[in-house]
Amino acid sequence: MRNRFEAQLHNLNEQIITMGAMVESAIASAARALSNRDIALAAKVAESDNAIDEKEREIEHICLKLLMQQQPVASDLRMISAAMKMITDIERVGDQAADIAQLTVMLCEQNAVLITANELKEMAKATIKMVSGAIDAFVRKDIELVHEVIAYDDVVDEQFNDIRKKLMKSIRENENIDEHAIDEMMISKYFERIGDHAVNIAEWVEFSLTGKLKNEE
Repeated sequence: MRNRFEAQLHNLNEQIITMGAMVESAIASAARALSNRDIALAAKVAESDNAIDEKEREIEHICLKLLMQQQPVASDLRMISAAMKMITDIERVGDQAADIAQLTVMLCEQNAVLITANELKEMAKATIKMVSGAIDAFVRKDIELVHEVIAYDDVVDEQFNDIRKKLMKSIRENENIDEHAIDEMMISKYFERIGDHAVNIAEWVEFSLTGKLKNEE
């Protein structure tokens, strides 16, 4: 019975890794679509959100099945509880990637010239690094990597603030760019939120390994 339970836990891990890979791909594609002004790629990212949502439901079903089949020991319960929390944040990362893709389509259709194109490209790289790091920390059960991901959020926050300042300066100097600048601001905000979700994922990984929640410290 325990061997079967362990096999199902292994499957749960594999499905979370798969979902993580799906959202990493979505962020990278959304960033590439924005950089290359690729409407077709942006549309594919928006469409991929349905598959990510379906994967979340599949993992939720696995978690509930594990909880119902056998009374888990404390470490199992932490793992399953953390998994259910993690997939919520992973799914929201997918939502943010889709939001970025949808704004990209609008900006491309309007032939908008991005004021912060380079900065957004760097911010995309930073958030991809955070999400990838959080998923890797889960796979490797690496508490040091967890802390690295959490600390790196300061970099993303600083990038967001720099973009905001640059856009506000541009708006003051040229009122005609208001609408496009606001769209760029929203894109940077979505990237910033992705960073926040990566922090949440990392913190749930830490909980699964140590049983401690950050807000309990």
